[in-house]
Amino acid sequence: MQVVQSINEVRQARWESPVLQWGLVPTMGYLHEGHLSLVRLARRDNDRVGVSIFVNPTQFNDPGDLSAYPRNLEHDLALLEEEGVDLVWTPAPEAVYPAGYQTYVTVEEVTRRLEGSSRPGHFRGVATVVSKLFNVFQPQRAYFGQKDAQQTVTIKRLVADLNFNLEIVVAETVRETDGLAMSSRNANLSPEARPRAVCLYQALCAAREAVAQGRRDADHLRLIMRNIIAADPAVTEDYISIADPETLEELSQIKTRALFSLAVYLDGVRLIDNMVI
Repeated sequence: MQVVQSINEVRQARWESPVLQWGLVPTMGYLHEGHLSLVRLARRDNDRVGVSIFVNPTQFNDPGDLSAYPRNLEHDLALLEEEGVDLVWTPAPEAVYPAGYQTYVTVEEVTRRLEGSSRPGHFRGVATVVSKLFNVFQPQRAYFGQKDAQQTVTIKRLVADLNFNLEIVVAETVRETDGLAMSSRNANLSPEARPRAVCLYQALCAAREAVAQGRRDADHLRLIMRNIIAADPAVTEDYISIADPETLEELSQIKTRALFSLAVYLDGVRLIDNMVI
């Protein structure tokens, strides 16, 4: 496994055998089973697997959140080596955003709601760094998790609109045994708060059960989720949404598929989750 820091080193390794197909797994590190499941999919589908580990400063609108983001590069690299990854890029911020940097990518409509509303500038940072990763690695496929649902919608829009020549593969959310979506941010939860975080999954499951029983009114389904979140005074709602899975526009009735998503604060940690129902 090659571990490199510079763009030139990535390109040299990438084009050493031009006929081989590459899969890319972009990450911000502090890897867990969710990331590793993407690596395994990439290994299944491609000749070579590349992984980026970069805590992207431009997608954080809160400097405190950026500094608190968990990091453990040595452990990450050990996990990736066990999975047979071929190339890992671990750039310094100045390698990605050198002095004088001034070019950013903005995806419009699908980023205005939900995470985009709560975290101004977040998706500009995501779209920019993902565009740079695609340009540096030039993979045939890139792999993302459904847990970051709005991010996957945004990246698909980006790829279509800017004619990137690659396939976006979205894998199902990987969960802990109690249903909590795996996330690097879970490491910031206190031992007391961790069991309470499952309320997101419980809210989604309750809404899914109501749909299975024939409920179609979106306001009623939002209320079901909201009541479960509100039952714990330590949990603060950011948003609760039932939206079209492609446009992310809020729905009044469930007619076909809908993206049920929510974000909360618990123990000073912001948590998100979703289901397509």
